[in-house]
Amino acid sequence: MSSADFLAAAMRLQQQETPYALVSVLRVQAPASAKPGDKALVTADGIVHGWIGGGCAQPAVLRTVRLALADGVARMIRIAPAEQSETRELDEVLEFGMSCHSGGTLELFIDPMRPSAQLVVVGDSPMAAALAGLAPRVGLRVSVVAHGVDAARFAGTDRVVDSDEPSQLAGRIGAGAFVVVATQGRRDLQGLRAALSLDARQIFFVASQRKAQVLKAALVEAGHDAAAVQAIVAPAGQAIGAQTPEEIALSVLAAVVAARRGATPAPRARAEAAAPAEAAQPPLHALPEMPAVAGSCCGGTSTSSTSAKPIGKGAKTTPAG
Repeated sequence: MSSADFLAAAMRLQQQETPYALVSVLRVQAPASAKPGDKALVTADGIVHGWIGGGCAQPAVLRTVRLALADGVARMIRIAPAEQSETRELDEVLEFGMSCHSGGTLELFIDPMRPSAQLVVVGDSPMAAALAGLAPRVGLRVSVVAHGVDAARFAGTDRVVDSDEPSQLAGRIGAGAFVVVATQGRRDLQGLRAALSLDARQIFFVASQRKAQVLKAALVEAGHDAAAVQAIVAPAGQAIGAQTPEEIALSVLAAVVAARRGATPAPRARAEAAAPAEAAQPPLHALPEMPAVAGSCCGGTSTSSTSAKPIGKGAKTTPAG
């Protein structure tokens, strides 16, 4: 296996946006078929390219790769002889006892490589432009969806789709994206319909709570799945007293990052209700919504290894999708 072939295989996985792990052999105690420096590209389905040991090592590697791809945390594992298969944590190493005939020991480093998370911004409002400009700074790939959008306004994004018709979005927006509907009074209901048509990880709607309730009711009445509609996060964003489009974009992006990292911040309305009256901040949607125009609406095998700790405080992580 040449280095060029290995790098080409890794590049193909990246271009296909396929999550994978780079698995490297660190230490070997003979007898073992692998040697230090051997490496492989491993997806959740198995080894794609390379070599890191025989049949005894591969089940433990694959199980750990799946864990690493799920949380983005690198891991070190040791595969050692044992009378019976068992798993235990030793400091920062996850040890797999394997009752194989070879009797060798392997130590491997598993480094997950996950595609950058995708953010879909629905709308061409000032807030949408601010969010599309800020999101790449935190490692998000940005697509913009808006009816008749001027692509020049979003030149720095990965993709601009000039239609918010669900039939026009099929196959153009990948599954698992975070979606922010930032229509700000123009085609709000259509923007929400477009968001619901995507296989989104989570949908956020920049609007007041009252407006969101009215539009959610309209969506359910029109036949959209009630659970999916109620899962739309509105009002969107964290309570930072945001007023300008850029500040609102920052607060919404903070909520997206929290969802991306698995955090569960308190809902904005509850957080503001708990704050002292003298510290009350203007509402997140303080930016006046644009006046309604034609086409707008009334006005997103279980073992102890599952708890394996990250490798030290400085463990390398990769962006979550």
